[in-house]
Amino acid sequence: MQIRFIDSIHQVDAEQWNRLYPSDYPFVRHEFLAALEDTGCTLPVTGWQVQHLLVSEGGQLIAAMPGYIKTHSYGEYVFDWAWADAYRRYGFPYYPKWISAIPFTPCTGARLLCAPEYQIPALIENIINSLTALCEQQALSGWHCLFPDSNLSAHLRSNKIAQRIGCQFHWFNRDYKNFDDFLAQMSSRKRKNIVKERRQVQEQGFRFETKQGSELSAGDWELFYALYRSTYLKRSGHNGYLSQAFFQQLGASMSKNLVMISARKTDGSNADEVIAAALFLRDSTTIYGRYWGCFEEYQFLHFETCYYQGIDYAIANQLQRFDGGAQGEHKIARGFEPVITYSNHWIQEPGFRAAIENFIETEADSIHAYAEDAHAHLPFKQNGAEP
Repeated sequence: MQIRFIDSIHQVDAEQWNRLYPSDYPFVRHEFLAALEDTGCTLPVTGWQVQHLLVSEGGQLIAAMPGYIKTHSYGEYVFDWAWADAYRRYGFPYYPKWISAIPFTPCTGARLLCAPEYQIPALIENIINSLTALCEQQALSGWHCLFPDSNLSAHLRSNKIAQRIGCQFHWFNRDYKNFDDFLAQMSSRKRKNIVKERRQVQEQGFRFETKQGSELSAGDWELFYALYRSTYLKRSGHNGYLSQAFFQQLGASMSKNLVMISARKTDGSNADEVIAAALFLRDSTTIYGRYWGCFEEYQFLHFETCYYQGIDYAIANQLQRFDGGAQGEHKIARGFEPVITYSNHWIQEPGFRAAIENFIETEADSIHAYAEDAHAHLPFKQNGAEP
């Protein structure tokens, strides 16, 4: 078994890479990682130096992990700023570090891609040893695996790679026939709140347009990037992590995985003008809320475009789940349920490793308590009765 690292996804044939994980989960596809790299989103200058791990046997690629050497912690969504600060105060460099993650994408999924004839237990020890050696050779503070599926995270934990948990909010399709059927499962007060929010958006003169994949034109991508950029400028003072070229390449290479929902103003001086839009990715079971942008703020427009329209789409297309992204307690009242997420961490310096492992263990109790409390505040009827 041979393990090596590459500094470009193009050093692997797309068919070979995708064969390792034939699922239509979009974020580990060769096309997605190539779009990030080709358009300058994941380059050393952006703090995302490509360093994918490959496992070969007999000259055949049998496994891979998407990976990056990071010189900051932006765009990861597993927050380790306090760890980096502790390193700095004691005179140790926390950066660079190696992570297995999907850039700017806090979506749980495969991080170790294995050919069908191989299983994680047969590979995991050699991969851990190779990652540890990489850290020692390149003076990296450690390595991290962000948002892996629970199976890989458990295998890493059983091999003494610390497991950290987090909490997100996902919507689940309970075989709903339509949005009203979904609302019927809620308590009267919560149901009325959502109906009121949707009505107010409608009364402000909005209609919504859904386009999938190949229906999206070059003009749609240009407009969407302008919306995305506008929102980042207002909130963060920069243009956003992703470029117009990234969205355009994604549209060309992964059209079957894309859904764009646009909000058009249909009255007043802005007749039928696109004011906001949300870009989702999808696979055969799940819709993923990923990118949003707007030119003007309107009451409840974000909730309608990013959540309620996404739920409508999931029900209409018989998808099982809606992953709305990181954080967001406001999702609870809208029927998104708490879900535990995972990450795993190996720290090279023994003293910091012990301290971080203790922190992770203590933090887990509060995360579980938070998830239990969030579950208790879900808007659904209790045992079929109004609370």
